[in-house]
Parts: sequence; C-alpha cells; structure tokens
Amino acid sequence: MADLTVPVATDRAFSGAEWAGRGNEPIWDVIELLFFAYRDFIGDPDDVLAKLGFGRAHHRVLHFVNRNPGMKVAELLDVLKITKQSLGRVLKQLIDQGYVVQKEGANDRRQRLLYVTAKGETLAMKLAGLQTARIAGALSELGPNAHEVACRFLTAMINADHRDAVLRFIARADRARRARG
Repeated sequence: MADLTVPVATDRAFSGAEWAGRGNEPIWDVIELLFFAYRDFIGDPDDVLAKLGFGRAHHRVLHFVNRNPGMKVAELLDVLKITKQSLGRVLKQLIDQGYVVQKEGANDRRQRLLYVTAKGETLAMKLAGLQTARIAGALSELGPNAHEVACRFLTAMINADHRDAVLRFIARADRARRARG
C-alpha cells in the first residue's frame, strides 16, 4: 500500500459551534484519520491472525472472551452486533483449534458460557500487546493527560444511549482481570 502523507490542521481546536458553522461540510480530516488509525491499529494483529487462518471476527471474539471469562454467547452476540450464524462459524473454528472452550451454565444448562484456553489467552494477549504498543507510542507523543483525553473522545464517539452500558462492561472486565491476578 502506498505511504500517504495527510496534512492535518492540528494547531487549532474547534468548538462544536465552529464545526456547525461550517455548514454540512464533513469533518474530512478526522473521518480519514479514524479510518487510517483503525487500519494501522488492526494491521499488526491482522498479520498474526492471517498466519493462523483467522480474521478480525476471530480477534474480536478472542478479545472479548479473554476479557470476560464465562461470557454468555448471547452477550457476545450483543457486543459484536453480528449474526448468530457469523458467530457460530468463527466460534467453531476457535473451539476446534483449541483457543476457546464452551461450557454449560451452572444454573441453566441451556446457557453457553465461553472461556479462552491457555492457548487462547496467549494469542489474545499477544494481539493486545501489539495494540497496546501502538497506543502507548501514540499517547507518548501527546503529553500529559493524553490517555484521559483519548478515553473521553472515544467514549463520546459511542452512541449516547449505549455509553453507560459500555463503560460498565469495561469496568466489569477490568475488575475481573484484577481479581484473577
């Protein structure tokens, strides 16, 4: 892929009113920066996954199951916003290759609870490590409070009616991870 240099006006902060005053003109620089940032954010994990015959859907499943051991299949469907059929195909591959296990619920045998295996955790952590390195490098270029500002921006990008649920979901995963040690 060609190396692109994108000129961006970074010397000025715009208020919401100033952006609104631009009429219907899209915020091209931020839109495109988000596309390119996402491309590069997932690029390193994509390379690792491709060698295993996996794709981005596998990555997302591994990520969320690793962060939320015992996650219900129904909850994963809700988080990923994919069809049951799409998840079924990806989950079957992850289970068949030993990255994820599925167990019955203790109280409700109809529940399907998902857990990563040691092999699955190793892969999930390798992918998260690649992404953490990219994020840490970017944040280090931005100075103090960069992490907080990035989190506020990304939270604001989530639909307002989903924000609280997403933040609770992340906090629950953080608490579970700390409890596991």
